[in-house]
Amino acid sequence: MKLIRYGQPGKEKTGVIIDDVKYDTSAFGEDYNEAFFENDGLARLAAFVESNTGKLAKVSDDERLGSPIARPSKIVCIGLNYADHANETNAPLPSEPVMFMKSTTSLVGPNDNIIIPKNSVKTDWEVELAFVIGKKASYVEEAEAADYIAGYVLHNDVSEREFQLERNGTWDKGKGCDTFAPMGPFLATADEIADVDNLKLWLTVNGEPMQNGTTANFIFKVPYLVSYISQFMTLLPGDVVSTGTPAGVGLGFKPPVYLKAGDVVELGIDGLGTSKQTVKAYAKN
Repeated sequence: MKLIRYGQPGKEKTGVIIDDVKYDTSAFGEDYNEAFFENDGLARLAAFVESNTGKLAKVSDDERLGSPIARPSKIVCIGLNYADHANETNAPLPSEPVMFMKSTTSLVGPNDNIIIPKNSVKTDWEVELAFVIGKKASYVEEAEAADYIAGYVLHNDVSEREFQLERNGTWDKGKGCDTFAPMGPFLATADEIADVDNLKLWLTVNGEPMQNGTTANFIFKVPYLVSYISQFMTLLPGDVVSTGTPAGVGLGFKPPVYLKAGDVVELGIDGLGTSKQTVKAYAKN
């Protein structure tokens, strides 16, 4: 299945995509959140959709899409998971996964605006494959990791490089700003993705190709990441894990290139659709 959430921010309804047509599933009565995934929601939703074949209302393509997952308990990210990206940023190849967190308040829809933070001059882009946890994961064995994955989603790990790398503290400072986690357009259940280790991913800025990579170049593959992260924290149903970005980020250019108001970022991954964000300057409400 392909799951969507649509409508105005904070008031999203649920839906599914069937044969490229969006359908409303709000009568199912549950959001796509921790409780949904924890209580076998995917199977129950599939049964609901099947029993209502021909009865579900279509969702207009004019409707705003929200993140396909309601706000998770956490967004865990992996840094430097492609050798070419580590090289372009002059970072050594990691001997074990580099972990950081994005705030859940950074989560927005796939086509929502990216807001450059106040006092930012180094806002950057990162196309990434993310996966969603389907059941509570603690001290998971790598061989069993696939059982814990509900599905996959396209993610732009927007980053403020000065906040991330030049200010005292952890990377989190430059990763969790508002609008810094555009996610979607949909969550594809795990059975929709035939080979997670062979997905092309790309990103353009104002139509100019910036990133063009493949998950075949992962340093640490998805099952290993599930197992590794679960040694340090419990992953809850609905949690998001983002797996890193290939070469082509603004930081890697010589001189670096960063986003400015008016820029348009488009990105996509095989089987997970595309998203498009317009960059806006920070303005106090």
